[in-house]
Amino acid sequence: MPMIDPVPHDALPSGLAEEIDRGRESRMLSSTLPVQIWAHRPDTAAAWLALMATMHGAASSLDPRLRELVRLKIASITNCRACQIARKTETVSEDDVACLSWDDPRFSPSESAAIHFAELFAQDYFGIDAATYEALAEHFTTAQMVELHQYAALMLAGGRMTYVLRGYPDEDAAA
Repeated sequence: MPMIDPVPHDALPSGLAEEIDRGRESRMLSSTLPVQIWAHRPDTAAAWLALMATMHGAASSLDPRLRELVRLKIASITNCRACQIARKTETVSEDDVACLSWDDPRFSPSESAAIHFAELFAQDYFGIDAATYEALAEHFTTAQMVELHQYAALMLAGGRMTYVLRGYPDEDAAA
């Protein structure tokens, strides 16, 4: 049960409701519940969705599989059930998800570097040092590294907000 009552879908401002529907259609949103809670502040909810759309869309300079691995690694740390269950691309297998260890040979060198960064970012940010940046620089441009930081921050914040608000569908209600 959410800690703050969500705004019913039929009571959402029309622009926000349309953005939520687009987010569901594009698989950017796995659940509308967090955004329905944020909808108590519709302008900021719309701004958050716009940022998510930029990060998940064609404007991203990061590979969709890499983004998904980063998102899922962070979700495993934030314990966001909605984030853990959702799949944004078919390129990440359930075996990939079961592992998500940055040193597993199943992941490419760039994926390993990004997963390691995401783990540090979400769990041990004091551990991010020059060696971390050197490893990232072997695989990513400066612009891609900045985007990786922004994406990790967005996923960390979104996962934490969703968890703290209990903004995920109630599994008991779905049964």
